[in-house]
Amino acid sequence: MAPHPGIDTEAIKDKARKDLLGLLEGVRGKKNLVIEQSLAGPIGLFAKFSTLQDYGVDKVFFLENDNLDTSQKNVIFLASGEKANQCIAIAGQIKRLQQVSSIEHEVSVIWVPRRTLVCNKILEEAGVLGDISVEALPLHFIPLDQDVLTLAYEDPFADLCLHKEPTSIFLAAQALMPIQHKYGLFPRIIGKGDNARRLMELLLRMRSEAAADENAATSRRGMMPSSSIESLIIIDREVDMVTPLLTQLTYEGLIDEMFGIKNNQADIDTSIIGQAPGQQPKAQASAPQQQGLKRKIQLDSSDKLYDQLRDANFAIVGPLLNKVARRLAGEYESRHGAKSTSELREFVNKLPGYQAEQQSLKTHTNLTEEALKYTQTETFNRVLEVQQNLVSGSDPSSQHDTIEELIARDLPLITILRLLCLESTISGGLRPKDLDNFKRQILHAYGYQHLLTLHNLEKMGLLVARTAANPFYIPVGGGASESNITNYNALRKSLRLIVDEVNEQDPNDIAYVYSGYAPLSVRLVQAIIQKQELLTLTRGSSADAPSTSSASSGWQGFEDVLKSVKGETFNKIQKGDEAAVKARHMLTGSGKVKTVVVMFLGGITRTEIAALRFVGKGLEGRKKVVVCTTGIIGGREVVGAAVEKGDFGKG
Repeated sequence: MAPHPGIDTEAIKDKARKDLLGLLEGVRGKKNLVIEQSLAGPIGLFAKFSTLQDYGVDKVFFLENDNLDTSQKNVIFLASGEKANQCIAIAGQIKRLQQVSSIEHEVSVIWVPRRTLVCNKILEEAGVLGDISVEALPLHFIPLDQDVLTLAYEDPFADLCLHKEPTSIFLAAQALMPIQHKYGLFPRIIGKGDNARRLMELLLRMRSEAAADENAATSRRGMMPSSSIESLIIIDREVDMVTPLLTQLTYEGLIDEMFGIKNNQADIDTSIIGQAPGQQPKAQASAPQQQGLKRKIQLDSSDKLYDQLRDANFAIVGPLLNKVARRLAGEYESRHGAKSTSELREFVNKLPGYQAEQQSLKTHTNLTEEALKYTQTETFNRVLEVQQNLVSGSDPSSQHDTIEELIARDLPLITILRLLCLESTISGGLRPKDLDNFKRQILHAYGYQHLLTLHNLEKMGLLVARTAANPFYIPVGGGASESNITNYNALRKSLRLIVDEVNEQDPNDIAYVYSGYAPLSVRLVQAIIQKQELLTLTRGSSADAPSTSSASSGWQGFEDVLKSVKGETFNKIQKGDEAAVKARHMLTGSGKVKTVVVMFLGGITRTEIAALRFVGKGLEGRKKVVVCTTGIIGGREVVGAAVEKGDFGKG
């Protein structure tokens, strides 16, 4: 059978569902399920509660709520095996269950995605390991959409960039290996960044371990380069910290900025979008009481209207909704023109689809109106103006008065820190005098507990003092071959990160997602898979473009530019049995569409996903882009990882 053309995300969902239900089925009879809150959303993407009920789940409790009852003899705990605090909580709840219950419970613990030595040790020291059954659910990539896969991992950015915890790199390697086993080796692994190199080395080590294991079920095809996947591109988040600090300006990105999107769902106030259709009469009866109530809405490609809107710049969403409203009105009025019973029957069959689309239109119109109010506020526009001035290369000190005014207006701390971190990242740090001034103002305005916040930001390299020894001063093409800081001033021109004239209605460049700024991370991907187009854009000529296909030439043409980007650069070719590769090439040919897997370590923003989809459209018919990531992030998550949550009190 010919290999699958690309990565089958539905097969990944089906396997995850089958693995989970198999573990539930292994516990006979009714059971209570205690689940870690951060896992409930990812699991909900492939297994609905009704499905769990079919497999004997009676009640579901959140582990963090510590409210497990004794109504069922069978109890299953489902939690992350990477977190010691969750293991301690499970051990405590098991001991209490044994003490207060009059029946002998059968307890099972399922660790996601693996069973760890630390958790075993904690359960053993608590004296419960011998009384329970322990299993692992190898839940790695979860499809958010047909072209987006993410790990079921909480706080990927904080762990990797703040705590320097490499677990997410190992889990990413574990998630990528099954793709190699199914579709063949990634023929070429290309990447930028120190963490990206660690992931590449882990993949090579896991491949050699699999090859050495005589009992491994790896097929011969699995150890040959894939005929359907062209390459794996790995981008370390630390390579480009500017992009996630900017305000996202696509429709999906703006909803994420305003309300937060988790696992393809957003909690929206019912005063904005109204009650769910089935609850409408009740909502009308108690309208004054609806303030503060939330309604969960689904935001993915199953909603055809949202699929059209999400990657568009917010500036054109209003006209798009207008167009859809007119089309729906026209189609609905067409019922009056039905002259025969067959035409009438056809309209009636389409009616549920019209009604669903009408409801979706109402929801997104309400969301757009709310977003319009948000984007028309003076503070939003002042913040956006500072951001755009900084990325375009204006003198950073000219923005300080505005930032000081925003602090005086008591804007949320995260908004202020995003602006300061943006200046620091672009300019190679703030002048020591300016940095001390802003630190003092932040501590006075928001509290002295944020001494820890400022320390964390410095630890991540997001808010630092500028020094003469800072590599920011090294001109493009000069200095060491591997930089330890990204020089945005040099890259702004060499990769054309700023595009002055952006057609948001009919975009011709990825810069439309930030209304003029092209994400550096996606430009690096373009340097590999859209080499000809990027060289033409940046140099105005295709003379330097390599004659070979883009992936096979790796970073060729951009070697000097990469010296201004933080971290190591690599381009690794994976080879298999030469005779087998030639035979398969003759059988399958080379005319079909190839898949390019782009892996972001440390998280990816929704605007970067939109930009990568735009790149994919430009390659349609030749290549398909699939995005893999350790998590979805934004400026709130980047800066929020450093913010001290405790309060030292006021005195």
